[in-house]
Amino acid sequence: MPDDTTIAVFDAIRALAFIGDLSMGQPTDHSLRTAWLAGMIATQVRCAPSQVEAARHVALLRWSGCTANAQEFADFMDDDVQGRQAMLASQKPRAPQQQQQQHQPRSAAIPSAMLDMASIHCEIAGDIANTLGLLPDTEAALRAIFESYDGGGVPGLLQGDEVPLATYVVALASDLEIFSRLYGLDEALTLARGRANSVYPGALVDASTPHVATWMKTLNAPTPPWTDAAEQPASMLQRVGLELVGDVIDLKLPWMTGYSRRVAQLARDGSAHAGLDEALCHRTYKAGLIHGIGRASVPNAIWNAPEPLPASSLERMRLVPYWTSRAAGQIDGLAAEAEIASFAFERRDGSGYFRGRSGTAMPLEAQFVAAAERWVALRTRRPWRAEFSEAEALGCMKEDVEAGRFDRNVVDALLAVAMSRAPSRSAAPQQRGEQALSERELEVLRCISKGENTKEVARALGISPRTVRTHVERVFLKLECSTRAAATLKAATRGLI
Repeated sequence: MPDDTTIAVFDAIRALAFIGDLSMGQPTDHSLRTAWLAGMIATQVRCAPSQVEAARHVALLRWSGCTANAQEFADFMDDDVQGRQAMLASQKPRAPQQQQQQHQPRSAAIPSAMLDMASIHCEIAGDIANTLGLLPDTEAALRAIFESYDGGGVPGLLQGDEVPLATYVVALASDLEIFSRLYGLDEALTLARGRANSVYPGALVDASTPHVATWMKTLNAPTPPWTDAAEQPASMLQRVGLELVGDVIDLKLPWMTGYSRRVAQLARDGSAHAGLDEALCHRTYKAGLIHGIGRASVPNAIWNAPEPLPASSLERMRLVPYWTSRAAGQIDGLAAEAEIASFAFERRDGSGYFRGRSGTAMPLEAQFVAAAERWVALRTRRPWRAEFSEAEALGCMKEDVEAGRFDRNVVDALLAVAMSRAPSRSAAPQQRGEQALSERELEVLRCISKGENTKEVARALGISPRTVRTHVERVFLKLECSTRAAATLKAATRGLI
């Protein structure tokens, strides 16, 4: 019998697709619609079944790297969510690039910020596909997701047949889905033709054009033609730890590294201390891991801003649990957990959000998640304040109990765990042989995973910036990654941080 804290790979992919759509400012069925279109396009051009499968999964995971580069995107465009939304909606055609000399990169002509963001995004998406055990074609396409047919993509290292076919299929499917929704079918086809032989091969556009109207009619039917778990290959029914989804959620904000795990562990251990049965404890743990799904919809500028926030920002934050609740309706294997998770910001006196539920209208598991989230929030530093001390956090929790925001028995159980020991963790995997990280490398890794720059790490550890850079290089080499976000995700999944 599978571990109750795992989920099917198919459900993990759909959860990551949901998070990606929120990050891109898209409707939460954008990736599902794109995946269906990608499958139809790939089938129409007589791709092998494995290529059709790869195209569908690439479409679902195309935006899975969005949380990882959210801060860089926010630095570049201020609002990382609306900026991405505007980028995808752009009708501006791109002129075909002049033929490049063979293997001559165009990276010198691309702003370094864009190269950095693309590198982070593609590495994370590729690593996710690898972790989920997806086809090599899927991973390769995700690692080249911003490359284009004429070599004018990002980073511009590949062109023509060097780019995986699934990358082209998904780019076309995404354009058709977005442009037909925003501008109508005729304009969508016009815009796709304008990108033929630049973003994707013209042959793909030619083969698809006669069928797009029928496809869109089917796609827009009252009962959409989503592929369900029963129609997935056996690999999609394998089990994967839900911690991966929580870790991807937390990548959005460097100071939230490990946040979802801490909430989940405290909620689970507190509910066990209170005497809840094993099944409810498992459910509480899984709900804690995904309670932040909706955070992807809020730009980093708001999360990093000091309180009190203006009304417009508060309204966007109040929608975080709403989007988590919406996830429950799309991800069958997480429906119960997502619903519980959506109560993470409710309070027993009705002062929480988004429902304003009170008293017994909050499920007991949800009360543990909400109280655990509050404790972890207090004990986590923000860009504009230090973390609360244990005594200060304890005082705040007692005030919440006295005001009726939390149940006394729930808080007592949580604090009994929090004050006596750290919430229990699963045993960390043993590091392997020559690739094992040294204690100093682990210290550096833990610092950079929280968003600390080289100088901050040097000050914290009492070493020189040059030594920090050397340790970072060694960490990247041993973890087989090239970005801090990828190192953070790999370290989290291996239990190193």
